[in-house]
Amino acid sequence: MWAAFWIAWTAMFAVAEGIALANRRDGDTLSENFRRLFHTRTSRVGRAIFAVGWFGFSGWFALHILTETM
Repeated sequence: MWAAFWIAWTAMFAVAEGIALANRRDGDTLSENFRRLFHTRTSRVGRAIFAVGWFGFSGWFALHILTETM
């Protein structure tokens, strides 16, 4: 059941991101929205918050998958 949910979620994301990439409008891809949310082009604090969050999540997720804990 849950595997089907995650597959469907991933497929919906891939379709939405694919459409956003194909239409070439500004502000509709995931990357553009993250840049706007964290003000990565204009704010060192925003860049730092994003970087800490991204590396923190990536590190946790890697440990979570590899050690099957947390």
